[in-house]
Amino acid sequence: MEIDKSQHKKILITVGVATFMSALDASIINVALPQIQTYFNQPMATIEWIVLSYLLVISSLLLTYGKLGDMYGHKKMQLLGFVIFTVSSFICGISPNIVTLIIARGVQAIGAGMLMSMGPAIITDVTCVKDRGKALGINAVAISIALTSGPILGGILTSVLGWQSIFFVNVPIGIIGYIMCNKFIPDMSKKSNEKFDILGAVLVFLALVSLLIPLSIGNEVGWTNSLVIFLILFSIILFAMFIVTEMKSKNPMLVLSLFRNREFTLSNIALLVSFAAQFFINILMPFYFQQLRSMSPAKTGFMLIPIPLASLIVTPISGILCDKIDSKKLCFIGMSISTVGIVLLSFFNYNSSTMQIVICFLIIGAGFGLFQTPNTYTIMNSVSKKMSGTASSVQATMRNIGMVLGVAAVNSIFISQQNHFNITLKLQGLTGNALSVQSFTGAFHVTYIIATIIAAASAIVSLRSCYEKKKEKIEKVA
Repeated sequence: MEIDKSQHKKILITVGVATFMSALDASIINVALPQIQTYFNQPMATIEWIVLSYLLVISSLLLTYGKLGDMYGHKKMQLLGFVIFTVSSFICGISPNIVTLIIARGVQAIGAGMLMSMGPAIITDVTCVKDRGKALGINAVAISIALTSGPILGGILTSVLGWQSIFFVNVPIGIIGYIMCNKFIPDMSKKSNEKFDILGAVLVFLALVSLLIPLSIGNEVGWTNSLVIFLILFSIILFAMFIVTEMKSKNPMLVLSLFRNREFTLSNIALLVSFAAQFFINILMPFYFQQLRSMSPAKTGFMLIPIPLASLIVTPISGILCDKIDSKKLCFIGMSISTVGIVLLSFFNYNSSTMQIVICFLIIGAGFGLFQTPNTYTIMNSVSKKMSGTASSVQATMRNIGMVLGVAAVNSIFISQQNHFNITLKLQGLTGNALSVQSFTGAFHVTYIIATIIAAASAIVSLRSCYEKKKEKIEKVA
C-alpha cells in the first residue's frame, strides 16, 4: 500500500497520541497516591495495588497482544485499546471504593498494553527502512513528553480538581485518539487461517504473573517467605511448560526461533538491563531529595525533570542518526554515557550542589535518549514485517520486567545496606540526625555503584551485538 507523506505524518501523530496517553498514565498516578490514600482511608499496602495491578496486567499480556495484532491487524488492536483504556479511565474516576479502583486499573492496563505494543508495529508497517529510525524517534518523543509532564500535570490536577481528574483527563484524549486511528491508520491486516494459541497465552500469562508478584512483594514480606519461594518456583515450571507447548504448536503464540537471532535477543537483553538501571534512579532519587535534602514533593518533581528533558532533546536526534549510523553502536554509546552519569551519581551526598545534580541528570537522560530509539530500531529491523507485532510486544515485555527487577533490586540493596550502616555507625557512637544522614549516604553510594555495574552490563551487551553478522529476517514457520 502506497502511503504519501501527508498521511504518514497523520499516522505518526495518531500513534504518538496512543503512546503519549499510555505513558502519561504511568507517570501521572504516583503524585496522586497520597490523596487517594486519604480519600479511601486505606493503608499504604492496599494503595500500592493501584500501581501493582496495572503493572502485573500490562506486563503479563503484552506478548498476547503482539500475536493478536499480527493475526488480526494492528489497527484493530489499537482501536480496541483506545475503547478499553478510555472507558476504564472513566470508571477509575468514578470509583466508589478502593476495590473498584484497583479492578478498573487492571482493566485500564489491558487497553494501555494494546496501545503500547501496537505503536512500533504500526510505524514499522507504514515506514520504509531508511526513514524508520526517524519515525521511531518521533514516537519516543511522545514518551519523553509524557514522562516529563506527567508528574507536573498530575500535581496540578490533583491539587486543583482532585485525584479523579487524573483519570478523567484520559477520556477526551482517548476519544480523539480513537477517531484519528479509525480515520488515518490503514488496515494492513491480511486474512489469517491461524488458530490462536490459547494454551500458550494462558501459560505465559500465569508464568509472568507468578514471577512479577514475588518480585513486587518480596521486599515487604521477605524473600524467604514461603509464598514468594513457591511463586518463583511455580513461574519456572510454567515457563518450561510454555516453551514445550510453543515448540510443539503448529501456530505458536511466540515464535521461539526469534531468539535464535542474536541481534534480536541481545538487544532485548540490553533493554531489560537498561530499564533495571534506570529504575534505580526513578525509585531512590525522590527519597534522596525528600529524606536527605528535606525538599518538598513539588521541588523533588522539578529536580527530576532534567532526565526526561534531556531524553526529549536527544531522542529525535538519535532517531535521525539511526538511519545513517549503525544503531547498535548508538546503543553502546548511549548506555556508556548513562553509565558515566550514574558513576557520578554514586558520589552524591548531603552537600551536593543543584548544578552538580542537574549536570549529572542531563548526562544520564541524554544517554538513555541516545539508547532507546536505536534499541527499538534494531529490534524492529531484525524481524520481518509480519512479525512486527510480536517483536514490539516482546520488547515492551522486556522493558516492564526490567522495571520490576529494578524496583525489587534497588529496594533490597538500599534497605539491606542502610541497616548495615546503621549497625556499624551506632557501634562507632553516631546517633540522631548524624546517624540517619551517614547511613543513608553510605547505602546510597553502594546502591549506585551496583547500578553503575548494571548500566555498564547493558552497554557491554549492546557492544556485543555490534559484532553479530547481519542475518536474514525471521519469517514465521508455517
